[in-house]
Amino acid sequence: MTLADLGIGESGTVAALHFPPKRAQRLMDLGFIAGHCVTAVLRSPFGDPTAYQVLDTVIALRRSDAKKIDLA
Repeated sequence: MTLADLGIGESGTVAALHFPPKRAQRLMDLGFIAGHCVTAVLRSPFGDPTAYQVLDTVIALRRSDAKKIDLA
């Protein structure tokens, strides 16, 4: 299951990031770290991007990026 599979209000635990090193580091700096909980909180009217809450921050990600984040 990936982050893109979450419905609004659903949560999951980050398991792995599948990005180049610099991009993965940036997402980890924002809180997308293995073991942390992520919740889908809002989806744009056209379905992309989706806003996710991780730690105390809400971050919008495109579906193509959310598909590269595995959930446990």
